[in-house]
Amino acid sequence: MTFVFKPDIINEEALKPVREAFQNYNIRLPLFAELADPVPAFSALATDMAQVDPDTADPRNLLRVHWHNDASRTGLVDVPEHIVLPSELTGVEAKIVVALGNRFPMIHAHKVLPAYACLVQRLVSGNFNPYSNRAVWPSTGNYCRGGVAISRILECHGVAVLPEGMSQERFNWLESWTLSPNDIVRTPGTESNVKEIYDACHTLSQQPENVILNQFAEFANYAVHRAVTGAALAKIFESLKGEGKMKLAGFVSASGSSGTLAAGDHLKQTYGTDIAVVEALECPTLLLNGYGEHNIQGIGDKHVPLIHNVMNTDYVIALSEAGPDALNLVFNRPEGQAYLKDYRGLETDLIEKLANFGLSSIANILGAIKLAKYQKLGSDDVVITLATDGAEMYSTEQPKALQKYFGNRFDTILAAQAFGTQMLGASTDNMMELSRLDKERVFNLGYYTWVEQQGVSVSDFDSRRDQAFWDQLVDDLPQWDALIKAF
Repeated sequence: MTFVFKPDIINEEALKPVREAFQNYNIRLPLFAELADPVPAFSALATDMAQVDPDTADPRNLLRVHWHNDASRTGLVDVPEHIVLPSELTGVEAKIVVALGNRFPMIHAHKVLPAYACLVQRLVSGNFNPYSNRAVWPSTGNYCRGGVAISRILECHGVAVLPEGMSQERFNWLESWTLSPNDIVRTPGTESNVKEIYDACHTLSQQPENVILNQFAEFANYAVHRAVTGAALAKIFESLKGEGKMKLAGFVSASGSSGTLAAGDHLKQTYGTDIAVVEALECPTLLLNGYGEHNIQGIGDKHVPLIHNVMNTDYVIALSEAGPDALNLVFNRPEGQAYLKDYRGLETDLIEKLANFGLSSIANILGAIKLAKYQKLGSDDVVITLATDGAEMYSTEQPKALQKYFGNRFDTILAAQAFGTQMLGASTDNMMELSRLDKERVFNLGYYTWVEQQGVSVSDFDSRRDQAFWDQLVDDLPQWDALIKAF
């Protein structure tokens, strides 16, 4: 497998005909620097962009693959859309701040950003031909949707690979965007069955036209989140901080491909922020080298992603799937909303905004609460996290949770019990502050996936211990921008 694409290794012979073909299309490829600071880059196009439907395969939607879209996803905002959760909801004094990923175009989720980064690097370096290759997007849900969307825009043939047990909403979207039903590859199992995804990709890779863009191993995923998502979160914090003395104490994100975790590296470099990774207690891979299955959809499991900068991670936080499952009902059903308004004193406007949180988003929030409690943070402290997608992606999961936890009954009392247990009752159990030895243990666990199973050399695998390796990935982005301009 390819380890890292470098901007100084170009297949010019393969690139030339692709470049010439693309000159026939009116496709504007955004630079990474523009995605990190899109308001000055794209504001002159605001009038034209306002007429573009954010949910269509229009090439102009590439200019929306960033965090600065407004709620309608047709305009720009100086500060990325976010919600500051009050203590009445979280039960902690610290400010829990949630950036909203459903402002991204086409898929209502932030995974369209790394999908663009991974494909554009291959495209402008001559390592992908949209007229002879197929882009294969393995994921547990949102990344493959992002990949299919980007493929459509860039005249490519996209193939989604995901577990058959993921939410029906994901498959409904894929069925409407893929070119053929055969472009949706369902693998056995559910959220935790990542190995089965890799096995399917190994089979697909035997056909030379298939190019696997594995989010768990594509370093463009890391680099774009560190540069773009990190900058967006910093912008949010600075807008809250003003002239005050707030401290950005923590950044929390579920494991997933670990791409989003890279934003924490930017925040740590800028503010000294601690980085916490969330995983499911039912499958505590990082916490206990454990295994199992769970329903916190979108976070993957049973392995350590190749692009996880483990040696820069400070905490591992495990929490049960019961939390997101139950709170998904509390936040989105009338009985739960009535409890939040009448007994927790939440404003109607905030209650309506809770629909911005999908299952993994709720897991991130619970992880942020656990970190705030562990560190005994106060009102001047901020823990920032992300809502990777919204509740609309999990409507069909609600009846399952209603049956599993409540016997198909749900009223204000049960909503109160669920909220008290899962939100207010979030404790500091099943989490670990990582020592150097703990980090080495988690890092070493990745050997069995990437060296023994996936063919990464030991020297390449070990090179990831050094922070300079990760810094270089971001330092290379201006060179990638130069290639995008040339293309």
